[in-house]
Amino acid sequence: MYILFAILAFGILIFVHELGHFIAAKSLGVKVNEFAICMGPAIFQKTVGETTYSLRSIPIGGYCAMEGEDEASDSPRAFTSAKWWKRLIILAAGAFMNFVIGFLIVLLLFSTADGFSTTQVSKFLPDSPMEVHGMQEGDYFYSIDGSRVYTLTDIQLYLSRNATGKCDLVVLRDGEKVEMPDFTLEKKEYETEKGKELLYGFTVGYEEATASSVLRNSWYACMDFCRMVWMGLEDLITGRAGLNEVGGPVAIVNTMSETGKAAKTTAEGIRDVLYLTAFIAVNLAVMNMLPIPALDGGRIFFLLVTAAIEGIFRKKIDPKYEGYIHGAGMVLLLLFMAFITFHDVWKLIFR
Repeated sequence: MYILFAILAFGILIFVHELGHFIAAKSLGVKVNEFAICMGPAIFQKTVGETTYSLRSIPIGGYCAMEGEDEASDSPRAFTSAKWWKRLIILAAGAFMNFVIGFLIVLLLFSTADGFSTTQVSKFLPDSPMEVHGMQEGDYFYSIDGSRVYTLTDIQLYLSRNATGKCDLVVLRDGEKVEMPDFTLEKKEYETEKGKELLYGFTVGYEEATASSVLRNSWYACMDFCRMVWMGLEDLITGRAGLNEVGGPVAIVNTMSETGKAAKTTAEGIRDVLYLTAFIAVNLAVMNMLPIPALDGGRIFFLLVTAAIEGIFRKKIDPKYEGYIHGAGMVLLLLFMAFITFHDVWKLIFR
């Protein structure tokens, strides 16, 4: 059930992404030749006005094919004929819609919550290392190693990523910022419901769910998703994470299935998978805006560069050169995706 749910979720996220491009293009007067869900040979096609709507046979991807997007066109309503700011909006609309759907899913899930944890230290456990080194009850975590803290998840994330044993901590105390440079981080063993655990020795406050707290915490959750994507990219670049920790669609579907099955009840499983779907939606939004050829972010980057060059030198650049770059980028992207998919399948078989 969860595998089918995951595949359906992927299809919806792709549909929403392409719908963003479609709505923006139509709204800004750019001609859309075809709006397709999935790839490969068409199973169903229907032309309404100037646009053909298609359902295709290979259940991956989809596209919004605009006039003049990938080929020369003399049409005044071609994508390349539109003003640069219109093209920018159209290109960014897909990622924007992915972010919006992720935020709406989180908002839906959080709307059923009774309340939320805060970043305020409400109580210290006996001989808490945090209290020993200078924190006080009532302090609010403000930032850890220069990174702003908004939720309990932020606190856990940034403390866990610190491997030096010291951090630059800033707290809010009676409305004033208190800086604690080189704050010592250590854990103490405590007896919990799960058995003996190494903890920093504090608990945080709790706020009741209200319309404002639901909205605020939903926004913070989506900002955390964005942070996690950037952290993942940083870890890959610095070598902190390896290719074994990179997953494609196969790994994501498997993770969603395992997440659902690990829940105690079906309702809990659906909630957990929906939350993971929201993370993937925001992840897609961020990744798609990276300045990499063939991605929308790469197209936006070249759009801004060519707009600047044309504005300075008053000379239009032949779009075929950009097309060559994006074509090469697409080939490399597909090869990388094929490698990741093979790697995911290999891990599933031989794990």
